[in-house]
Amino acid sequence: MEAHRMPGLDRQSSKKLLNEPTDAVQQMIEGLVETTAGLNRIDGHNVVVRADIEAVRDQQVAIISGGGSGHEPSHGGWVGPGMLSAAVAGDIFASPPTASVLAAILTVTGAPGCVLIIKNYTGDRLNFGLAAAQARAAGVAVEVIIVGEDCALPANEAEPSRRRGLAGTVLVHKVAGAAAAAGLSLANVADEARKAAAAVGTVGLSLTSCTLPGQNAPQRIPAGKVEMGLGIHGEPGASTTSLAHVDALVDALLEQVLSQAPGHRFLTVERGERVCLLVNNLGATTHMELAIAVRRAVAQLEARWRVRVARVFTGTFMSSLDMAGISLSVMRLNDLRTARLDALTRAPAWPSVPGMRVPGRAPIAAVSLAAMGGTSARGRLTSASLVERALRRACARVVACHAQLNHWDRLVGDGDCGDTLNAGASAVLAALDGLAEPDAALSDAASALRLIARAIERMGGSSGALYHIGLTAAASAAVARAADESEAVVWAEALRAAVDAIMEFGGARPGFRTMLDAIVPASEALHEAAAHNASAAECARRAIDAAERGAEATKAMRAHAGRTAYVPEANQKGVPDPGAMGAVEWMRGVGEALGLEYEPLAAEG
Repeated sequence: MEAHRMPGLDRQSSKKLLNEPTDAVQQMIEGLVETTAGLNRIDGHNVVVRADIEAVRDQQVAIISGGGSGHEPSHGGWVGPGMLSAAVAGDIFASPPTASVLAAILTVTGAPGCVLIIKNYTGDRLNFGLAAAQARAAGVAVEVIIVGEDCALPANEAEPSRRRGLAGTVLVHKVAGAAAAAGLSLANVADEARKAAAAVGTVGLSLTSCTLPGQNAPQRIPAGKVEMGLGIHGEPGASTTSLAHVDALVDALLEQVLSQAPGHRFLTVERGERVCLLVNNLGATTHMELAIAVRRAVAQLEARWRVRVARVFTGTFMSSLDMAGISLSVMRLNDLRTARLDALTRAPAWPSVPGMRVPGRAPIAAVSLAAMGGTSARGRLTSASLVERALRRACARVVACHAQLNHWDRLVGDGDCGDTLNAGASAVLAALDGLAEPDAALSDAASALRLIARAIERMGGSSGALYHIGLTAAASAAVARAADESEAVVWAEALRAAVDAIMEFGGARPGFRTMLDAIVPASEALHEAAAHNASAAECARRAIDAAERGAEATKAMRAHAGRTAYVPEANQKGVPDPGAMGAVEWMRGVGEALGLEYEPLAAEG
């Protein structure tokens, strides 16, 4: 069913889940208030306030901030006990009107007065400043704090207005809010907030520019490039550099914040001093990327800059719509400021888990099945060197074709099948290279299968889990075979056990368009050939032929398992299942070790 198209919104250009762009801020605030019991709004203004403001207005200093929208959860997400009393929202990337700021001041401020926390942008300074002047003229006690902790541009004491307010402002909100909740006077709350603003530095980077609702601006940042030292309103960064490993990019950000070279000296941190680290998502950065950046930033702060990282916060604090990027903020800590960061708040966006860090915590030692002992294996092999050669050839073929497997998987899945199988194959090769006594480790089927299973424990993905399950079951089956059975029968029974286990735990069957469509017919062909005492090479040839036919048949199958099951059927036509083709490739490697010949997998697409 086609959704009703609202007039005035070009959905192809906006690519946003909105009604009219002009209504977005008001509707966002209405939704926020609907879902957060502790919040309310001021009628006629885009202002979020504490729902309990009547009860606390004359008991403590009010803390007010705000600015343009598009930075969510800033600023409404910081309203609540222990942080902001009110947040004033402007249109997207636009300062809120003076009338709304004044309405916020008059609504939430009682006898103790209020602190306005303003990010260092011209529009915010003018509109918040005019509202503060009007409130003071009406007898309201107002203190103004300007936050400009940006470290992107060369330091120039004659032009302090060039330093923008960025994500570090949220830490100032937290300090000021906690001080107000503790019952401090207006002068003391303002003093703590000013000192907190002076103790923090921030700089960011972006991989993509953001997309404003209703606009169709082209992507500004070229592929393979990164903008460094950008703001939060989609404006270009201070410089552009080549995309590099995140470790190098994080190092560059910290250098910009902490360097004491001429033209820098934004934030001076003494060796051994405690700091708080804030790694902020600018909108479209994944949790994985944030965590990797945190890991490097903590290590670099402590190893190179010789400071103690006492508090770490990571997540989305001040975004720039859908910008893919991060900012790093470093705040100097003392006992009082640390206590303010740790103080309880019910602001909905503040992390519920404390940012306290436990340095030097060693990982818990893993318990392995090998450490618990195992069952002695039977089913001797004639040549451990043959098994090693077969494993190396199988892995080599998988490594060689992983890009093609990824290509097929991008067409019908998530695009990482080749990478997953490559990781497993590389792990097996590394295990073989590390064997002190290959002949002993590969002397029987069960031992060889266990070695492979251990090697791929961290292979990852569904394929990794299924291969591990299958190999574990195969090793157990090899142990159970009679010592006088032929090697071909032992391997055939092991493969059959692997297939049964994969079907039991994976839930797929032949015809579901998975690797089973190659492995099941191969198992059946190998079992039949072994039962007729065929040679090892002949057993392999029949199994591989059957696997190839099964994998080819997947081109016409509709998927009933895995991520491909969610892909339109038209996308699957003519594309083989990557998992089935991966299985064919490692089987071909085994065949090559036994004297068979196979061409390299031809690239398609």
